[in-house]
Amino acid sequence: MPETDDAPRRGDRSQPRESDGQRAGGGAGDGSGASGREALYGALDLGTNNCRLLIAKPARDGFRVVDSFSRIVRLGEGLSRTGRLDDAAMDRAYEALMLCGERVAKKGVDSSRLIAVATQACRQADNGPAFIDRVRVGTGLKLRIIDPIEEARLSVEGCLNLFDRSAEAVLVVDVGGGSTELSWLTNRGGSFKLEGWMSAPVGVVTLAERHPEPAGALDDWYEAMVVDMGAAIAASPVDPALREVFAGGRAHLVGTSGAITSLAGIHLGLRRYQRNLVDGLWMTRADCEAAADSLKRLGPDGRAAESCIGPDRADLVLAGAAIMEAVQRAWPSERVRVADRGLREGLLLQQMREHRRPRRGRRRRGPRPLAL
Repeated sequence: MPETDDAPRRGDRSQPRESDGQRAGGGAGDGSGASGREALYGALDLGTNNCRLLIAKPARDGFRVVDSFSRIVRLGEGLSRTGRLDDAAMDRAYEALMLCGERVAKKGVDSSRLIAVATQACRQADNGPAFIDRVRVGTGLKLRIIDPIEEARLSVEGCLNLFDRSAEAVLVVDVGGGSTELSWLTNRGGSFKLEGWMSAPVGVVTLAERHPEPAGALDDWYEAMVVDMGAAIAASPVDPALREVFAGGRAHLVGTSGAITSLAGIHLGLRRYQRNLVDGLWMTRADCEAAADSLKRLGPDGRAAESCIGPDRADLVLAGAAIMEAVQRAWPSERVRVADRGLREGLLLQQMREHRRPRRGRRRRGPRPLAL
């Protein structure tokens, strides 16, 4: 789906509904500051492919987004070949971060209520920390490079209320630009517990760079991407018996990323992306495969013309579909729930929870165990 500046509360893809995020993780406080004004919270996520910002205020059943921003920056472009962030890519990301900083300042978000993180590209690149310093000096934004386990936990927390509480297990698949996080959870008496997680160093950007799209038939090319991703996730960290729960139809997947939301948009035949129709949608495995086949038939120009994809993602969307298919082959499930939410929402919930705790012993930053 195309990445653009987002307008607040107009039903676009970056606007969580008022009930988003927190029902499964505890209620949110009023967030009021000493002045009596309702405090705002911010969550900024600089990924391998995207730069995203959410600004929200607490609500009784979660939070209400008041502003958001999303832009494709391709920070990790060429990283898999060079091990370094490209100068042009850093400039694109820096420009997007400057715009984020301006929005944060305009909305009056206090620095103690803004959390900004960077993920795989900055983790992997030799010059990632230097870029973080450049951003801090130039924009005032203090990005923190988070490790894969924290990224996975936050993504899970951001989509907790999409879990089917009757399922025996859930696998959350967060497909990024440079890595894919998988988190397995089992249902223990109505409460989901994390059984294991893994971070595969393969995302839509890295996979697309490894497998440039050929002219002509795409079936063999697509299958090569599926096999590549399958090899990356072959050694799962959980009890192999859990796979039988998935094969038996007693579990489901949750996909959180543009990889699955793009498939959902194609599946629904949307003329424009509508988050309220996509977020929470149930798709079958056959639905996902049919959407991927449609994307193959469209070709690069046709994919670029699709409003749910756009020219910036036209060369990446099939890599995302291949990643999802590889996961579905490894962990067969007829049901996939689409999540247009994840890391940023998890960051917001973490921030709001931290500010509700008594000041004594309060931790300002860092991961905390999921209350699943």
